[in-house]
Amino acid sequence: MAMNAAELATLLPANSVFAACDMKELEDLLAHGSVHPIRARETILRQGEDGDALVILLEGIVRISMVAANGREIILDYAEPGAVLGEIALLDGLPRTASATALWNGRMLRLSRPAFEQFLERHPKMALRMMREMARRLRETDATIESDRAFATGPRLARYIKRLTETKAEGEKLTHGISQSELGSFVGISREHINRQLSAWAGAGVIALEQGRIRILDSDYLNQIAESAD
Repeated sequence: MAMNAAELATLLPANSVFAACDMKELEDLLAHGSVHPIRARETILRQGEDGDALVILLEGIVRISMVAANGREIILDYAEPGAVLGEIALLDGLPRTASATALWNGRMLRLSRPAFEQFLERHPKMALRMMREMARRLRETDATIESDRAFATGPRLARYIKRLTETKAEGEKLTHGISQSELGSFVGISREHINRQLSAWAGAGVIALEQGRIRILDSDYLNQIAESAD
């Protein structure tokens, strides 16, 4: 799929590690990589496989998950356009630690290990940007672990909902309409506990449940729940 630097620039949100690239860098990035379509439910990176490439998500949403030793799937995150996926295995040469599965159709830019190394040699400042992005994600992981260990079910669920929401004119919704069942896999709380808690919040007017989706009605009160210890 052909793409020029100007089009690539429009697809990269401001928070993408590649958003600071100038047109020359973006042209070089496209020259070293290849743009591919993504189909809904397609696994673009698979846990355990060799990390021979990384991808930059251009369009669509991708679920990052891993299968634990007991066979349970754990949802780690949801990647949005501009995200870099698969860089850890590409850098350390070990098998991939997680899978990346598209939730719906989109596009991605794929770079093989040799192509990415050549790109970094030509643009060494990009390596520093990626290190900063990896440090940011590590801090986010630390905060997630803190939430899992230090907060009870209610505050913990509220913190995850806050993390996954985006403000819209009609109120806040779970980003891209993540279902209640998928939320359970992400938060690590049983569906029964989540349904009970969400029903209580809906009855109190904190949220609205609409065909299995969640809409926040009282952001301030949900913030208070998220920050409480009990």
